Amino acid sequence: MSLSNPVAMTILLVEDDEVDVMNVKRAFKKNNISNPLIVASNGIEALAVLRSEVPRPRIVLLDLNMPRMGGIEFLKEIRQDAELSSLSVFVMTTSNEDSDKIDAFNLNVAGYILKPLSMDRFIAAVSTLNSYWTLCEFPE
Repeated sequence: MSLSNPVAMTILLVEDDEVDVMNVKRAFKKNNISNPLIVASNGIEALAVLRSEVPRPRIVLLDLNMPRMGGIEFLKEIRQDAELSSLSVFVMTTSNEDSDKIDAFNLNVAGYILKPLSMDRFIAAVSTLNSYWTLCEFPE
């Protein structure tokens, strides 16, 4: 999205924990982020959104530990789908396991962020993400 483009890019949050969903929404509000936010509670729901939503979200904020279809399974699925393979995915998780980090980066995530314990740190992390996706140019 170029800075001159008035249409805000839609963001998909894939998160099963209601408290974490509320924290993301609160961090968006504190940072004056007006991008539309769609929430899916697992990978299966997220795939349904990505395959039906127009315009399709370009940024995905992804938790790893979810029921039905976890984050790594979801990443494998979208990376094999020609329509979805170029999505920018940021993992936001409590998992500090090296194996999860390696799996995520091998599936071309844009970043891997540990969910901070404090709300202030979380708001700062979301602010940094917003700076990133506001500066990036995406193909039409």
